[in-house]
Amino acid sequence: MESRATKIVDGGKLVIPAGFRRELGLEVGDTVIMEVIEGELRVRSRDAAIAEIQKLARSFIPEGVSVVDELIADRRTEAAKE
Repeated sequence: MESRATKIVDGGKLVIPAGFRRELGLEVGDTVIMEVIEGELRVRSRDAAIAEIQKLARSFIPEGVSVVDELIADRRTEAAKE
């Protein structure tokens, strides 16, 4: 893992070096997710955060089960009751 020193500039802005931005797939204007974990600042792309959440959600779904199919079936059952 490469390390780089950078400064916090006026207004509390932190400059992410170009090489890190390229590695993370970040471009000017992108939204990033930041969190402090065990005293360290973690910065990642919104897409990376969403992928992590999706992976976590998938771990609760049994193999071969389609959540979409179950949701559609539930909606149809509810609509039939109306």
